[in-house]
Amino acid sequence: MDLHQRYPAISDLKARARRRIPHFVWEYLDSGTGTEATLRRNRAELDTVLFRPSILHGEFNPDLTARLFGHDFPLPFGIAPVGMSGLIWPDAERLLAAAAGKAGLPYSLSTVASQTPEFVASALGQHGWFQLYPPRDPATRTDILRRVKAAGYSALILTVDVPVTSRRERQVRSGLTQPPKITPRLLAQVARCPIWAAGTVQLGMPRMRLMEDYSDERGVRSSTAHIGYLLRISPDWDYLKALRDAWEGPLIVKGVLNADDAARLQDEGADAIWVSNHAGRQFDAAPATIEALPAVRAATTLPVIFDSGIEGGLDILRALALGADFVMLGRAWHYALGALGAAGPAHLVEILAQDMATNMGQIGARQLADLAGCLRGR
Repeated sequence: MDLHQRYPAISDLKARARRRIPHFVWEYLDSGTGTEATLRRNRAELDTVLFRPSILHGEFNPDLTARLFGHDFPLPFGIAPVGMSGLIWPDAERLLAAAAGKAGLPYSLSTVASQTPEFVASALGQHGWFQLYPPRDPATRTDILRRVKAAGYSALILTVDVPVTSRRERQVRSGLTQPPKITPRLLAQVARCPIWAAGTVQLGMPRMRLMEDYSDERGVRSSTAHIGYLLRISPDWDYLKALRDAWEGPLIVKGVLNADDAARLQDEGADAIWVSNHAGRQFDAAPATIEALPAVRAATTLPVIFDSGIEGGLDILRALALGADFVMLGRAWHYALGALGAAGPAHLVEILAQDMATNMGQIGARQLADLAGCLRGR
């Protein structure tokens, strides 16, 4: 089967994944919060970023390589952290870590993943990053950082745009709890997805295993008030300082939309700024990330990482042209897994790389540094 004929775009992977993933899981993956205005805004504002087509530039093969934290990457994108990734597709964390390692891309594991850092480490490539939801207890934080470092994760991501739990109404209506409890309603949905069901039975119901190591709480809670919220705190600048003192590797701060915050983060010792609005899942009156990106880029000399709303290689080029050094995707990787299983992530890498190269050929951009000069009206 030629995957590029059947699934030439992320939208094709998304459509097939929706049929192969139970509805309550799909709502967890695909939903935003509120009326999902921020989710739609991300898409709409990306579409306003236009390039000037170029003619008579001759033949060339675009250079898609990028450099970050002293490492050269073959492509300027990677895998963003997604909580309970293993709920979306069985063994997702290890499958994605292995795919990233094979492609030479960074993979980010969430604090509230369904597997522990040590379990995923067996599949981890050279560029494993760990995303931290900040524990309230300093001893818990110290132990998590110890485990992450020992397991081979080289960069730490502090997420700062989840000070409180969001509503995520679609997710709540779906009936999902944490840990998942299969009710008759949900069982009927599972029965229509035999591959997902078989994999889940084999591996066991997904749980936030890292968080469970630090709590005796085992009760069933709503999907937006899970065990992770019992253990974590809304961080402040003092927390950032303590984390900077405790972590020796690159420290990335994720969830930045304000240029003033970016400037202070640089002063406080962050190594990279991650522009994100949590893909519309946290606050429904946030600006689109592509709107916030230029001002954040102007406010710091640190590397800038970007996410939220990316639906193809052209969107990656848009973000890079407006100042991002690297782009991360979350949902797309899980669409790929849901559509094609273990073969999905490698196919997604090809989709994105080919789309980038094709569009760079149209605008005459031989390397990523040329993109800003190809923008229309900027």
